[in-house]
Amino acid sequence: MRNAGEISYVVDDEPSVRTAVCAVLESADIQVMGFESAGAYLRHSRSDVAGCLITDLRMPGIGGLELQQCLTALDSPPIIFISGRGDVASTVQAMKAGAIEFLTKPLDTTALLRAVIAGFARDRAQRHQRAELNELKLRLSLLSPREREVLPLIVTGLLNKQAASVLGITEVTLQIHRSRIMRKMAAGSLADLVRMACKLGIPKDPA
Repeated sequence: MRNAGEISYVVDDEPSVRTAVCAVLESADIQVMGFESAGAYLRHSRSDVAGCLITDLRMPGIGGLELQQCLTALDSPPIIFISGRGDVASTVQAMKAGAIEFLTKPLDTTALLRAVIAGFARDRAQRHQRAELNELKLRLSLLSPREREVLPLIVTGLLNKQAASVLGITEVTLQIHRSRIMRKMAAGSLADLVRMACKLGIPKDPA
């Protein structure tokens, strides 16, 4: 299952391979953009839709593994590696870094299409998770400094009386803070609030 507007990106320095891969994807009604180098792809402003990146392993300048590293902190779409000269070490490195597939040339078109569809699905899920986390961070920013102190205490299971004692405030005051936290975080129950806190990494793991 795919959504309209999703885009696959093909990065390969060999025009014949790039053209062939693009043709396979277009024949399956998958929107595709081709790039002759990793640098060209990096200069491109990605559309705000789910996507999938197909890149050759070995290219002049920035290779596929280097491109993968460059994209680590950039919310990159899932990556599929293709290569005619792949090796076990490169495959392991790519997969450990999050690649969804490593295909060898000549490409199995069925495997390629299956990987691209899986890439779209993963990117949709990742984009949803990022959007949810950003919304939770926005809600968290609405809490006062004191409410931020109260939150980790109540989600770790302390009773109101216990949490109030930790902070040196009355139980009534603690209950007021708790009520405001629930409202600002749009939590319907304590269980909801605990789930939100977990996604936000609250309480923080000890260093």
